[in-house]
Amino acid sequence: MTRIRVLLLAALMTAVPMADAVARDLDQSRGQREEPRQRQAQPDQRISLAEAERSVRAGRPGRYLNASDRGNVIVVRWAYPDGRIADITVDARSGRIIGER
Repeated sequence: MTRIRVLLLAALMTAVPMADAVARDLDQSRGQREEPRQRQAQPDQRISLAEAERSVRAGRPGRYLNASDRGNVIVVRWAYPDGRIADITVDARSGRIIGER
């Protein structure tokens, strides 16, 4: 009986870290699909207009109209389903959405 307990305990001790690693991998892959990964701000690195569009598109209904590079920011023009047009400002280095008007 003691041998069985020791074997079960050993099996549990090896399975728990593996299950934790699998859960972390699943959380990371789900997070990447739900929202775009934010870049770390580094000097002289900028996101493209397409990356700014992807950042705006994540979780937002509507459609992309156009984008313009304005130095430190990229302005994405977006049409909402109700007909409203918005200019969404995206940080050109990190890809973070700064504001909307």
